Amino acid sequence: MAATDPHADAGLATAGPDPADAGVGAVLIHGRGATAQSVLGLAEEFERDDVAYLAPQAANRTWYPNPFTAPTEANQPHLDSALATVERAVGTLTDAGIACEDVLLLGFSQGACLTTEYAARDARRYGGLAAFSGGLIGETVERERYGGDFDGTPAFVGCSDSDPHIPEERVRETTAVLSDLGADVDERLYPDAPHGIFADEIDAVNDIVNALGA
Repeated sequence: MAATDPHADAGLATAGPDPADAGVGAVLIHGRGATAQSVLGLAEEFERDDVAYLAPQAANRTWYPNPFTAPTEANQPHLDSALATVERAVGTLTDAGIACEDVLLLGFSQGACLTTEYAARDARRYGGLAAFSGGLIGETVERERYGGDFDGTPAFVGCSDSDPHIPEERVRETTAVLSDLGADVDERLYPDAPHGIFADEIDAVNDIVNALGA
């Protein structure tokens, strides 16, 4: 683990077929303190068994050290290293012949923050984007940092309206940016719910997964 690139040696957990044998893929990003193997368990919640699932592992189980609402500089170099790790995971799928349009990006908590930040910085058409309890990274949402075109990518953004880690305002700001970049966003705020993943969210993303490769 290099000090300037702490996630350079991130491992990669997998489920489903080898990417070379799959027409569709998904990159799953775990939350703070969790593991690639734990978030890979979401694959069992989806109805398809022909998806190549990849889940990178953060060094020390943490993608960046400070809250996602801290100034971006306070989370460097971990944040840039984490973004590069997501890029490598996506590249593993596309290098195997899976088009971006057939790739789902999904993250939970810190992983959802990383997922939305990665996708919005260089928006392109994906098979789907799902953020469970997360939002764009930074002390404020710096709109000039984001660009590209999601070209109608279906996106799901779900969170408790009283999540102790994720301000409701940041969820709404994230939805606004994703929509502005051309994503078709389904935002759902769950009243007085805990920090977690809900059955309703799984059902919504199941629809996205089932449409991959269509």
